Amino acid sequence: MKMPFGNNVSRVLLAMFFIVAGVNHFISPASYVQIMPPLLPRPEALVYVSGAAEIAGGVGILLARTRKLATLGLIALLLAVLPANIYGAVHGMEISGRQIPAWILWLRLPVQPLLIWWVYNACWKPRELPR
Repeated sequence: MKMPFGNNVSRVLLAMFFIVAGVNHFISPASYVQIMPPLLPRPEALVYVSGAAEIAGGVGILLARTRKLATLGLIALLLAVLPANIYGAVHGMEISGRQIPAWILWLRLPVQPLLIWWVYNACWKPRELPR
């Protein structure tokens, strides 16, 4: 079954989003370390692992052979980082010495299920071309 053009564009945009976000984990790890809940061990290592997972997932959804596995991995990752996003919303976050407005941090929380929906719909759920 051939995938519709819009689905391919959506998947490429999604891949770019995750690859750029993943690379940012390596460029600015301190931004992510600060929102790690204190109960989690080795926060910097977790930031690098999650960044690598985002990059791998972004590349993986572009390749038909790895798309379903990458889709499952990205959905699992989005669920796994939710505690950090909650912690960041409650305790605040700075990037390059600037405080991120609280409303942006709280807005990230409902965006998480939307990202999960986007990953699923663009990468897993087959769609037939209209006839």
